Amino acid sequence: MQDTKHNSLSQALSTEQPLQIVGTINTFTALLAKQQGFRAIYLSGAGVANASYGLPDLGITTLDDVLEDVWRITSMVDLPLLVDIDTGWGNGFNIARTIREMIKAGAAAVHIEDQVQAKRCGHRPGKVIVECSEMVDRIKVAVDARTDPSFVIMARTDALAIEGLPATLDRIHSYVEAGADMIFFEGARELTQYQAITQNCFVPVLANITEFGETPLFTKEELGKVGISMVLYPLSAFRAMSAAAEQVYQTIRKKGSQKSVLDKMQTREELYKILNYYAYEKNLDELLTQEKHK
Repeated sequence: MQDTKHNSLSQALSTEQPLQIVGTINTFTALLAKQQGFRAIYLSGAGVANASYGLPDLGITTLDDVLEDVWRITSMVDLPLLVDIDTGWGNGFNIARTIREMIKAGAAAVHIEDQVQAKRCGHRPGKVIVECSEMVDRIKVAVDARTDPSFVIMARTDALAIEGLPATLDRIHSYVEAGADMIFFEGARELTQYQAITQNCFVPVLANITEFGETPLFTKEELGKVGISMVLYPLSAFRAMSAAAEQVYQTIRKKGSQKSVLDKMQTREELYKILNYYAYEKNLDELLTQEKHK
């Protein structure tokens, strides 16, 4: 298990502004992200549901489902991991258990949202949010359950599309007063909406820049100018991987060969480099040599 005190999200934020956080659906993509120099990574609830279980992001997966992927990533990659815990998987007891288990598993931060437990994707219609007081209770329980002071409790709000900007800002003030360390502001359509939040919020604010959703693909520079502290790209690599896999499968099926899509593939040598394969192989050879001389 990684020590969040040495791999904290706040520490990463102090070295890069805005901090780019990329979605990693498994351990290998987390290794790829680290290779490219990212200082923080993300495990999406949608990523777990879609990639690990073949399910839609509708609150179907459980705490244990997500923990499995958290453990796998943190056991191999020492970057701070932000984890999507949806609504916390139940009542206050469930939320407290979720926080404790995430810390044990080596996560550096979680975000908990203000939708009802039968949640929807933040960029889909039909979302329903709980009363502000209920979300405040969720945050207080999460904060009280924290056993590592460096562990970040981030409050996500989906209120913009439902209640409008002024009411969303009121909610954010309540969430911060309840102990939220950071804010995940979902569904913005204009840079001025981000600015309205950052100018009136005294904790770091995250912008979710997901493809094919309600939010335009603002650049890191544009977001930085309006005070955004973190920029999240939750499923960018997963979408690209999925499209490439579809193309390869189609080509093999139709042409009976993968020759025409080799240029879209990672080479064996590139894979071995990321995995440090030759060091493992060297150790294996030394063990076999020792066995022969016994």
